[in-house]
Amino acid sequence: MGEFQVHRVRFFAYVPAGIRCVAHSPRSARLALARTDGALEVYNFAANYFQEKGIPGHETRSTEALCWAAGDRLFGAGLGGDISEYDLEKLRVKYSLDGFGGPIWSMAADPSGTQLAVGCEDGSVKLFQVLPDKIQFERSLDRQKGRVMSLSWHPSGTRIAVGSIDLLRVFDVKSGHAIQRILVDRRLQGLYSRECVVWSVAFLSDGTIVSSDSVGKVQFWDAEKGTLLETHPVSSSAVLCLAVSEEEDSIVVGTSEGAVYQFQLLPVKWGSAESKWVRTKPFQHHTHDVRAVAHSATALISGGLDAQLVIRPLMEKVHGKGYDAALRKFTFPHRRLVSCAKKAGLLLFQFPQHLELWRLGATNSAGKDGDILPVSRAPEHLLQLKSKGPEHICCSCISLCGSWIAYSTASRLHLHRVHLENGSVSVKRVSKVPKLLCSAHQLLCSADSTRLFVASDQGAVHVLKLLEPGGCGHLQTLRPNSGSAEAVYLLAASADGDWLAAAGGDWEINIYSLRHFKPHCTVPAYNCAVTALAIHPVTNNLVITHSDQQVFEFSIPDREYTTWSRKVQQHGLHKGWLERDMPITHITFNPKQPAHILLHDTHMFCILDKSLPLPDDATPLMNQTSLKQLSEKARRGHAHAFKICKKYQPLLFVDLLEEGSLVVVERPLMDIKTQLPPPVQQKKFGT
Repeated sequence: MGEFQVHRVRFFAYVPAGIRCVAHSPRSARLALARTDGALEVYNFAANYFQEKGIPGHETRSTEALCWAAGDRLFGAGLGGDISEYDLEKLRVKYSLDGFGGPIWSMAADPSGTQLAVGCEDGSVKLFQVLPDKIQFERSLDRQKGRVMSLSWHPSGTRIAVGSIDLLRVFDVKSGHAIQRILVDRRLQGLYSRECVVWSVAFLSDGTIVSSDSVGKVQFWDAEKGTLLETHPVSSSAVLCLAVSEEEDSIVVGTSEGAVYQFQLLPVKWGSAESKWVRTKPFQHHTHDVRAVAHSATALISGGLDAQLVIRPLMEKVHGKGYDAALRKFTFPHRRLVSCAKKAGLLLFQFPQHLELWRLGATNSAGKDGDILPVSRAPEHLLQLKSKGPEHICCSCISLCGSWIAYSTASRLHLHRVHLENGSVSVKRVSKVPKLLCSAHQLLCSADSTRLFVASDQGAVHVLKLLEPGGCGHLQTLRPNSGSAEAVYLLAASADGDWLAAAGGDWEINIYSLRHFKPHCTVPAYNCAVTALAIHPVTNNLVITHSDQQVFEFSIPDREYTTWSRKVQQHGLHKGWLERDMPITHITFNPKQPAHILLHDTHMFCILDKSLPLPDDATPLMNQTSLKQLSEKARRGHAHAFKICKKYQPLLFVDLLEEGSLVVVERPLMDIKTQLPPPVQQKKFGT
């Protein structure tokens, strides 16, 4: 693998926002997720659960409910009282409409996807019609006392079950009147009773209403008679959310204690036609409140205030070992939050509303493999750039020389000139940025720091000329021949300044000639999302990784896959590599070793040596720590292309500096948990 001097960085104090609500679309196999800071993420189940789209947060946006309607259209609503539709091509809020009922606590689409029902603070349930290009207010159901905390459509679309404080109601959609009123039990606390908040409801085809409440119970009700059928005490605190499978034979619930439970509809006796709901599987994958759950065909999905998205497979629904059989925990975004100025030894950290610039430490000592070297110069925090306004930062970059910093919000691109002299730092904002550049989804500086590439939401890439002492001008706009309007989210430029590769939301990779400012070619289509790409500084080969863990190498000058890439596809990658559950998020190269490709995900970084043979499935895909324990002869026998290191976890960034040292940015999960609010106190055995 070779030896590197490693800068082990743990001072990136990034804390991901908690998960507030989720919405699963069985039709498109996608999961939408809203965080407490207003950010939105879309995960594609068919692409190995890759986070294929993201919309940055907003200080005034508080999303309490998400739902899919009219096919693949996504709507959100929150405590601001607005209903918003998200543009998943341009990655922004398409429009917002006032619900005229105060803060919105719940929202659901009818089975046909043509109507939205929203539950408001003023006690009303309002219906909106979903039109081809907008939504339109239709009417209100009878207004009741108390805020509407939850609601659910009957699969027939004729009735709506509504949960509020101490009450369940059933509305007839046609008449708009409440046809059933059910009083739920309160909890006695001393001499007083505590109000019961119905946090979630589900209306089943057979007329059963399932409710979860702040008292800690999951209850089943007969909607026609208004009677209680079953009660299941689940938690000593609140049951905050529930979701039902499409077949209505399984329910998942989440509690404020961080626990997730599954209920299944099982026969009372073997072969009996009579069935009963039974609590079957408990899971404890969260440390804090589980605020949102979803139920796919093969997995239980949960998210909470600990910021973790957990996908727990249902083994009875999964056939064979593969992607669907892996337990997944996503804490960090599948995008880079760290940029590196390789020539200057600087790191740029991206936070929601500010950037931090740090200088890496240094040492004068040398040692053998595994030694921790004393630091002669400590890491230094040089600069903090704050973003004004309520919009969060969606992307950022720093030039390789460290002289330029660029970042973008949803509506504006910002460019700064940085001067580092004799230990002092000064920064100057470039005031005149071309007006056609409203925002960016990805930013990248050229290797010589003379150009800035700006990926727009129209599928185009703008090229800016960076001018001394501090200015910029528009050079050219590069557009794909296909006319795709999908936002570009990945960029890679060649070291010689001749080529630029861009990957968009439709998974198309376009390569542009920067000499002639026109499209050069398109990489042959592949039916999986692109997770990372980079151009080799010597060969100008484009290395691409996909969400199914495949690795391709494409020759830009020859406009075809390389011989090595074809050999990889013929031989096949190792089974252990393909069954990894985290996508590769960054690719870089070692100029001194042209055959080496450096890749990393959250759990490992790997040097892929093209000069060595690929391992077969019978060969252990051993990490470097295990290999060091073998004899020299045995080590040569295990030599293959994959050199994997799992010493550093979780990894947010790995890159090779110009002098040959490796910089590794970690974010330990325990550091994040110490900054979260305390969880619900639970009684432990023996305490």
